[in-house]
Amino acid sequence: MSGLSYLEKLLDGVEVEWKPLGKVLERTKGTKITAGQMKELHKDGAPIKIFAGGKTIVFVNFDDIPEKNINREPSIIVKSRGIIEFEYYDKPFSHKNEMWAYHSNNYAIHIKYIYYFMRVNESYFQQIASKMQMPQIATPDTDKFKVPIPCPDNPERSLAIQSEIVRILDAFTALTNELTNELKLRQKQYNYYREQLLSFDDGEVEWIDLDDVFDIFAGGDVPKDLFSDVQTKDFNIPILSNGIGNNSLYGWTNKAKIDLPSLTISARGTIGWTSYRTLPFFPVIRLLALTPKLTSKFQLNLKYSYYYMKTIEGDYRVPKTGIPQLTKPMLKGIRLPIPCPDDSAKSLAIQSEIVRILDKFDTLTNSISEGLPREIELRKKQYEHYRNLLFSFPKPVADN
Repeated sequence: MSGLSYLEKLLDGVEVEWKPLGKVLERTKGTKITAGQMKELHKDGAPIKIFAGGKTIVFVNFDDIPEKNINREPSIIVKSRGIIEFEYYDKPFSHKNEMWAYHSNNYAIHIKYIYYFMRVNESYFQQIASKMQMPQIATPDTDKFKVPIPCPDNPERSLAIQSEIVRILDAFTALTNELTNELKLRQKQYNYYREQLLSFDDGEVEWIDLDDVFDIFAGGDVPKDLFSDVQTKDFNIPILSNGIGNNSLYGWTNKAKIDLPSLTISARGTIGWTSYRTLPFFPVIRLLALTPKLTSKFQLNLKYSYYYMKTIEGDYRVPKTGIPQLTKPMLKGIRLPIPCPDDSAKSLAIQSEIVRILDKFDTLTNSISEGLPREIELRKKQYEHYRNLLFSFPKPVADN
């Protein structure tokens, strides 16, 4: 039976009653605690988890906060200020008192089923919160929010349907988490091998200054008369800044300043961040461009130099006074290891082999068209697709 037909059978003919969340679950309060107290009370490995705004958490002992403020039931935690989201937790916990949580006292209501439905609707609450100067929601926003209860007149069947929906979504979540953990492991492995492959003993390499093998250019002003916010037939050369990944795209122009495959290094903000560029581009202020010198006596694989520069991204000694900035003169003194400098063929062969190995790791850990990132993205989309199907109950006339 296909996944879709199974879902159709699971939900076929199911009647739904939409009930206010506050009528379905019990709302609980948190504990009065300051950020300073949380920091002071935190103990690694302590049994009580305390949630604060955003991703802030600490762990405390049972006698660190009032017993009445400790929640022991599996619950949905409402993060109500700043970052608006819902979190499920099934161990003893508390939270700052501007937040609140819900748990179920009804055997026919699966708390995690309600949690998954609230996650589907996070954007609704984020939209409400955005109307405030400090994004926040209030208890009536969640108390009055209606949730779908399948087969309300048949508690056993209702719980069975809720439990099956939870089982399916838990399976997708577990698979995504497994892939994410695998990706973290591979990234550590990649960093380890990169460090090993690009660490050389004395006598194996010659250390040369960057300006012996690269022409170094500082980015210029944006060409205002030759600038477009969008890519067009005439304006198809990317203008690049010091951002990371897609955030480096500033706009488009019609004439490149750098035509050859090059490296770029962020000079401000994300100082040291190195990118490998194969297409023509126009660098702006805050970005340095390194183009291989055609007249250099050293044979250099550009991708090899890219991988080496990635290992020293955090090592630049930038003055702390004023606005921290990496400059051309600072780069000129950076040294690059060239293996077997007196044997060009052997040198290039070693560089190429290092690139081949690291390219494989890079594809596995970073590629959005191949490797684990692509697999994770596909699983997330699959999860969202089935989640939407599982919660596609007919909406009431007076909708949320």
